[in-house]
Amino acid sequence: MKSKIFGLETIFHALADRSRLGMVERLSSGPASVKELAEPLEMALPSVLKHLKVLEEGGIVISEKLGRVRTYRLDPTKLSSIDSWVEERKAAWNQSFDRLGNFLIESSDENSDGE
Repeated sequence: MKSKIFGLETIFHALADRSRLGMVERLSSGPASVKELAEPLEMALPSVLKHLKVLEEGGIVISEKLGRVRTYRLDPTKLSSIDSWVEERKAAWNQSFDRLGNFLIESSDENSDGE
């Protein structure tokens, strides 16, 4: 379990920055070059490359170099691990809410029986 959490920490760290999250949003529509990813951002190209490195180290994106152009695309396997983690949390939360709901119903029934 610890290694799973560590992997998620890396992913969430990579997604925590607004610029990196914007790059991921852009890449969700398909691969893009560094230039295309940098266009909407108000930062120098070296800063864009640093952000892309964080995303790549987090396993969220994969880069390929064809000639002089470096292209990035999403790695769906890492993003699916986030989905799995959220689904596990939702199942646990739903069980807790179900227990709370049952408790409230039973408490309400006990209070109405005593009146």
